[in-house]
Amino acid sequence: MTDHREDRLFAAIDCGTNSTRLLIGNAAQSLDRRMQITRLGEGVNASGELNTAAIERTLDVLRGFREVMDSHEIAGSRVVATSAVRDAANRDLFVAGVEGIVGVAPEVLSGEQEAELSFVGATADLDPVDGPFLVMDIGGGSTEFAVGSKTMVGGTSIQMGCVRMTEKHIEHDPPLPEELANCLAEVRDHLDDVVREIPAAAMASRLVGLAGTVSTVAAVEQGLAGYDRDRIHHFVLDKAAVEEIFRTLATESTAERLHNPGLPEGRADVIVGGLCVLVATMRQFGFVECLVSEADILDGLILSQVAEQSS
Repeated sequence: MTDHREDRLFAAIDCGTNSTRLLIGNAAQSLDRRMQITRLGEGVNASGELNTAAIERTLDVLRGFREVMDSHEIAGSRVVATSAVRDAANRDLFVAGVEGIVGVAPEVLSGEQEAELSFVGATADLDPVDGPFLVMDIGGGSTEFAVGSKTMVGGTSIQMGCVRMTEKHIEHDPPLPEELANCLAEVRDHLDDVVREIPAAAMASRLVGLAGTVSTVAAVEQGLAGYDRDRIHHFVLDKAAVEEIFRTLATESTAERLHNPGLPEGRADVIVGGLCVLVATMRQFGFVECLVSEADILDGLILSQVAEQSS
């Protein structure tokens, strides 16, 4: 009898601070990949709790994801929650809501677990010879850093992301120069912590950037009219382009930024906060380019399930 285990499909859901995402696939293919900006972490940095509207926005998207999952023959699923839920005092309320809809309780990942899953997803199709890689996953509430070639040798999660940095530092539209300076200064301080925690980060050969901030910058640099994964995945952003986009977007209002092709409306108000993380990282570590990866924690979650069913 032929063993068709390698053809089985798995589902992965990532409930992030800024977006909620779904991937259905296996080791050979990504069949269905979806993303909705839900801003689950709105206000968490200040209040320490998930607000009711943010929870309901996210649960509503998950109801749609459940329908998508039901339309496929799924062999298994993993659902994870990251920075916003990790930080929230009322996270049990959200966890119960997700389990009631999806049928699986979300795993509230530690920062190191999140970093490792991102590393696995991002490096699966990279040649280890080009490493060691510094994988940087700029989320809404946190940024994960992971270092390694074939496997992660060190990883950490830092309390800085596009939503968190915007809420902490950027009050004016467009931002005031001193707001940008304060934001960049905090990122630099955090990057010192990264090197202390994972010294190998300072010796990485290549920067690999993940998540919405980085992919949006790649889309803006190419002037993409709509999302095009094939054009974004493994696009190489050079430092000069990143700096120019940062200068442009940081001097525009949120409304003005929407005139830049490639910048979705849901990211216009937090892109500068995310860019502060990207720009400061490239400056501080001396990277002249960033390899953009659209393979990330979702891919890591799928691969983990494939590996488990094969063992």
